[in-house]
Amino acid sequence: MTSYTFDYGPKVVGGLGASDDLAPHVPEGPLLFVTDANLRALGLVERPLASLRERHDVAVFYDVQEDPSEASVLAALDLAREVGAAGVVGFGGGSPMDVAKAVAYLHGSGDDIADIYGVGFAEGRGVPLLLIPTTAGTGSEATPISILTVGETEKKGIVSPALYADTALLDATLTTGLPRHVTAATGIDAMVHAIEAFTSRHRKNPMSDALAREALRLLAANIRAVCDTPDDLSARDAMLRGSYLAGVAFANAPVAGVHALAYPLGGHFHVPHGLSNALMLPQVLAHNMSEARDLYAELAVEVDPRLASLGTQARAQGLVEALRQIAADIGLSPKLVDVGVSAHDLDLLADEAMKQERLLVNNPVPITRADARRMYEAAL
Repeated sequence: MTSYTFDYGPKVVGGLGASDDLAPHVPEGPLLFVTDANLRALGLVERPLASLRERHDVAVFYDVQEDPSEASVLAALDLAREVGAAGVVGFGGGSPMDVAKAVAYLHGSGDDIADIYGVGFAEGRGVPLLLIPTTAGTGSEATPISILTVGETEKKGIVSPALYADTALLDATLTTGLPRHVTAATGIDAMVHAIEAFTSRHRKNPMSDALAREALRLLAANIRAVCDTPDDLSARDAMLRGSYLAGVAFANAPVAGVHALAYPLGGHFHVPHGLSNALMLPQVLAHNMSEARDLYAELAVEVDPRLASLGTQARAQGLVEALRQIAADIGLSPKLVDVGVSAHDLDLLADEAMKQERLLVNNPVPITRADARRMYEAAL
């Protein structure tokens, strides 16, 4: 048995209505509340903000884009410094939570953001951080990772245990007001996290494997229900738990080729991250089949227990087909051309994918530029 290390991540507070009283989970003093304009328009921020304002001065930062920018982090950091924030609350999907993680760290440590991109460069200490997901998908509340767009299109990651939240609060009632396409895309995102953690070339271990399998089981069993019956709180709660477990899994066994090929779609074409993953998942699974067949066969039974009686190859292929069917059933079956990508963009996408070295090294099978271009072409 190869030795390994494993981080459990933040303390978890869960339950329906858990966001009604946030005061026990934040420090005394002024707070910075990071969210986005869409959640404000949906009315989701009103209740948690009201609970905080009963006891705290709260400054709210709404200017978070779907692919959050370094500029957003710096603007939110200025606001945190202006109000003397004693803590930070990140409320929303992956974008607000990624911004909140970076701001809490930079505000507490005093580091320059340019110095902490990459793995392990953030070594200081941030201010207390509470993360509250409103989607069952990104798992950002569980991870020590912040992904930001630098300049116009380049995606960079800050990866360090110093970015872990102190507390992650899981309240499935917050996920019921989202549009179906957001529920669908973020659900697929979480499934990709579980799959890539289970097959990662680096730091895969028995603990991350167990969490990835349970995450995928919960997600696959409930993703259709939350799309078809949005107010099914039992299914919503299962999805939120699955998303969190997948986040813990990939925080320890990092994601790989699907994410590497998805990021350029977000950076250049502003395709939502979960949808980008859904678009590239079948191609990357096929590319990895020669090395990951046995692992895919193990995961297949978590997605569709009926595949258990089949042989290894049939189960592995069954996983691919089952995932295609789930994407189609929940309304995520487009091609790249449907999100504005054409054959003229393939070289650009392949070049950009090769910049994702942090992710590519984790893939079960190496991905060359030619491989990336071929997979983008197959997804057209």
